Formats: sequence, structure tokens, C-alpha cells
Amino acid sequence: MGTNNGILSLVVDPTLRPEVDRIAAAAGVRVVHAGEPSSRKVWAAASAVVLDVAGARRCAELGLPRRDRVLVIGDVEPMAEHWKIAISVGAQRVLRLPADDAELVSELSEAAEAGGDAGRRGAVLAVIGGCGGAGATVFATALAHAAPRAVLVDVDPWSGGIDLTVGSERDPGLRWPDLALGGGRITHSALAAALPSRHGVAVLSSGQTGHEIDAGALAAVIDGACRGSATVICDLPRRATSAVGTALDAADLVVLVVPADTRSCAASASIGQWLAEINPNVGLVVRGPAPGGLRSTDVARITGLPLLAAMRPQPGLAADLDNDGMRPRSRSPLMSGARRVLEVLHRQPGTTDELAA
Repeated sequence: MGTNNGILSLVVDPTLRPEVDRIAAAAGVRVVHAGEPSSRKVWAAASAVVLDVAGARRCAELGLPRRDRVLVIGDVEPMAEHWKIAISVGAQRVLRLPADDAELVSELSEAAEAGGDAGRRGAVLAVIGGCGGAGATVFATALAHAAPRAVLVDVDPWSGGIDLTVGSERDPGLRWPDLALGGGRITHSALAAALPSRHGVAVLSSGQTGHEIDAGALAAVIDGACRGSATVICDLPRRATSAVGTALDAADLVVLVVPADTRSCAASASIGQWLAEINPNVGLVVRGPAPGGLRSTDVARITGLPLLAAMRPQPGLAADLDNDGMRPRSRSPLMSGARRVLEVLHRQPGTTDELAA
């Protein structure tokens, strides 16, 4: 669901939804109705968010971050309880319809005008292996090469550093231990200038220090790169940390990389269930070879997840990784698989049903 420069309506009361449509039409803005935000990125990207009391209560329970232009509406005079809920979700106004129609038209018009000059936000992918040695880091690197402009982010402090895969381990630039952002903000241009870059890919690596990654700093990196229209690819470990939760919550698409064998499928099924509980936009990339003849459709059936891409083995990959890092050729299995995943991403799926289509 794309809401950039549009209005996100999280109105539960069915009698108020037509009122929102009517006022949005008067303001000349686009409105998207939803039961709740599919991700924090959707919440943050909308020009304005309109909620009723039930919708505001749900958003407060989700712990969504504070943002500008959050408006609570109702058809009765606001009571103390309504104001308390509105404050808990960071609302700037509580409006009663139809008495405050003109004020809501003005708020939505101003929001659309303010958002109209903003550039398109970049997308976020989270890549994780279904088992040890699945090849998730390699595939995350292929995605970064396939995207027009990318920031490749290492979220595994015990991986030895994703720069070893890229080949930038000796290049100057900041790694996670050097980056002290806390909950602050950073621009994409500042990131690109500070990080090592190989073949047009900016790389934020854990390095080889085992430095635990701060979730607030990760959120700032993702937000800054997205505001600069870059595609962010997060390479995740198979364990639940606050940083992993931040990446999964921000992701437009979660990619689970699974080798085509029975033991890997069994391990991946439980991980896929955990991922889908956090972010419903999860899909499979199945990596060959298949020594037992297991097909990619069989892997999708066993794991219960939609298939994004299936890949043959990548010739010469081990030698590339041991020498100067990975730079896959355009027609290689890795790049073909990465392009297929990016094609799905650019369709902006909102549910796993759409991923399977």
C-alpha cells in the first residue's frame, strides 16, 4: 500500500469512513483506508494520518513513533478519554464532524501540499537465511548490486563483516562501531560520503569486532537512506534482537533464502512463521542445487510461504569471495534472482497473497 503524499485513514467506525472520503475529495487529496499500518514506514510516509478513537487506541497499542499531522476525528464532542487516547498517539488535533469539516479540509490540503515536494522514499528489504549457510548474505549483496542505488546494511554483529563479501574490508570509511547516532537523524548524502562504497553500493558493515548494533541507530540509517530515495538492504541474523525487530518492522519485503533440501526446509518453516508474525510481506528465494530433486514449489509448500525466485548455483562464487569480493555478472543466477525479487518489491505488495500472484 503506497501512501507517499497521500492520506492514511485508520478509521474503524464504518459511519465515519464515508465522511473521510467526502472531506478528502473536497481537499483534493488521495486517501487510503486500512485497519492498521502494515509497517512503520507506511505510518511515516503518509502526508497525514486520520484516525477515530478506536483507530488511535490501536495505534497506541502498536507503539508507533511520533509524527506530524496526526488527526483524530469523531461525531460527538470529545471527552476526557478521547483526549487521553489522542495524546497517547501523538495527535495534533481532535475534530468533531461535521462541525469541524472546514478545519479538516484545511489540514488535509496543507498536508498534501507539504508532502508534494518530497521525493519518493526508497524501499527496504530484509534478507535472512532459513538455516546456517543458506547464502542470505550473498543474496543481500546481489540485491544491492541489482538496485539502481543501494545501501547494504549488516545487522549481524557476529558475521565477521559483510564487507568481506563485498570486498571492501580494507577500504576507508565508517563501520557500525564508529557510528554513534542514537535516535538522531542522518541524511543519505552524509551516509554515502561516510561509508565505504564498492561498485556503487554503500556498505555499512559490522566489521570484525562483534559490536552489538543499536536499534535506534539502525532506524536512523534506514530512514536517512530511504529519504534519499536509496534502496536499503538489511542482512539479518537468525536471532531476535531489537535491531532485527527494527529492520523487520521497516521492511517492505522480507526475503527468506532457503537451500533446496529437506533439512533446510524444516528449519526454514519455523523461521518463516516467526517472520510472518512480525511482517506479513515474506517470500522465499530457493537456492540450488537440489541434491534430492526437491523443487522450488515443494519448498514453498513445505514452508507455507510464497515463492519469489529460484536460482541455480552460482559458478565460481567461492573463488570470487576468497579473492576480491563478489561482483556478479548481469546474467548470472544471483543477479537474475535479485532482479526478480526487485520486480516484486516495485509492485509494492501489501499481503503475502499478492506476493504469490
